[in-house]
Amino acid sequence: MTALARSWVESANDPDGPFPLNNLPFGVFTVGDEPASAGRCATAIGDQVLDLAALEGAGLLPESGFSEPSLNRFMSLGAAAWSDVRERLTSLLAHETQEADGADAATNDVVRAALHPAGEVTLHRPFEVAEFTDFYAGRHHAFNVGSMFRGPDNALPPNWLHIPIGYNGRASTVVVSGTDIRRPLGQTKAPDADRPVFAPCERLDIELELGAVVGTPSEMGSAVTVDEADDMIFGYVLLNDWSARDIQTWEYQPLGPFQAKAFATTIGSWVVTKAALEPFRTATPPREAELLPHLRDTTPMLYDVELSVSMSAGGDEPTVLSRTNAKELYYSAAQQLAHHASSGCAMRTGDLLGSGTISGAESGTYGSLLELSWGGDQPFTLDGGQTRSFVQDGDTLALHGHAEGDGYRIGFGPCVGTVLPAHD
Repeated sequence: MTALARSWVESANDPDGPFPLNNLPFGVFTVGDEPASAGRCATAIGDQVLDLAALEGAGLLPESGFSEPSLNRFMSLGAAAWSDVRERLTSLLAHETQEADGADAATNDVVRAALHPAGEVTLHRPFEVAEFTDFYAGRHHAFNVGSMFRGPDNALPPNWLHIPIGYNGRASTVVVSGTDIRRPLGQTKAPDADRPVFAPCERLDIELELGAVVGTPSEMGSAVTVDEADDMIFGYVLLNDWSARDIQTWEYQPLGPFQAKAFATTIGSWVVTKAALEPFRTATPPREAELLPHLRDTTPMLYDVELSVSMSAGGDEPTVLSRTNAKELYYSAAQQLAHHASSGCAMRTGDLLGSGTISGAESGTYGSLLELSWGGDQPFTLDGGQTRSFVQDGDTLALHGHAEGDGYRIGFGPCVGTVLPAHD
C-alpha cells in the first residue's frame, strides 16, 4: 500500500484528514461575495483550497480551462492531461519542494498566495452534468428491496445477474452538497383507496451511492470495452439519490422510476480522481451467473471505500445510521459505462453514473432508510431519542466516505442535504 506523501501544507499530513497530497481532488469555488459565475477550479490540500486558475495564469500549470466555473473542459482533455496536472501539483506541494536547495522562492510565493482556508470559500457543483443515469448495482440492496415487494424467492429480476440495470434520470436537479431539498409533491395511492391523491411525499428516502464522472466521451454508434470505459472515467463523487418511495410505488410500473427520483440528487463538492483511488482497487464479488464477454472484468475495478450515512433531526447531533463499503457493489462503474454504451449510446463529458444504493449484508450496513426501517415497519431510534422510518422536514442527511491508506486517508468530503417542507 502506498504511504503518505508529505506536503509543506502541514494540515495535509494529518493521518485522519481527508485531503493529503495523495488525494488532490478537484472542485469549483468562489471567495467571499463573488458570484457563482466567478467560480474557478481548485484542489483541496489539507484544510486549504488551492486556486488552480491562479497557478494556470502564472504558467505553473498547462492551459486546462481552470478559470472556468466547471471541470468539464479539463475532464475532456483525457488521461494524459489529468496525469500531467496531478504530477505538477504534487511537485509544487510536496514537502521536498520547500526543503530543496535552490528552491524557487517566486514559485513558492505564487502557490502560497493561491491557497485559501477551506472555511472561507464557497464550493459549487464541480462540473456541468451532461446526463444522469442511475444504476441498481448493489446486490444486497436489490435483494432486500425485492424481498419486501416480491418475497425472497423472487427478489432479483431475471436479468439482474446478467446486466447492470439502470434508468435515465434528470441532470437538471443534480445539486451540490449543502443545497436544501424541497419535499416533493406527487401522485400516490394507498392500497385500500379507490383513487390516487396529489400530495406531499410521506415516505421520503435517501440512497447512499458513488457517482462515476465521465471525462472523455464516446461516439454514437460505437461500443466501448470495459477497459476503455475505465479509461473514460475521470473520478468519483459521493451521491445521494433522494427517493420518494410512495410516489415510486404508484408510478414505477411498467417503465420504472420517474417523478419519484427526478426532484433531487445531491453530489459531493469534490471529485476524487481515479488516480487517487488506484491503490484501493479491489475485485468484484464472485459471479453467480457468468457474464457475457463484453461485461467481464479484466482487472479489479471496484474500490475499497468506507462509507457512512448519518441523520440529524431538527438540529440535534447527527446519528450514524449505517456503515458500509463500496466494494459491496456487484457491478463496477466501468461495467455500467460499458453496458450503457454497448447499444451505441453516445457518452459525453460530464455524464454522471450513479452506482445504485450500496448496502452490506446486515441492517447496520444498509444504504437506504427503506431497508433500515424495513419498509417502515421497523422504525429506528436516533441518539437524541426521536424515532424515524423515513425523512421528516428539517432532517439533515449526510454521506461520508474515505479510503484508508498507510497513515493517510483519501476523503471525499461530505454530501449533505436538509429537507424543507413541500410547497403549498
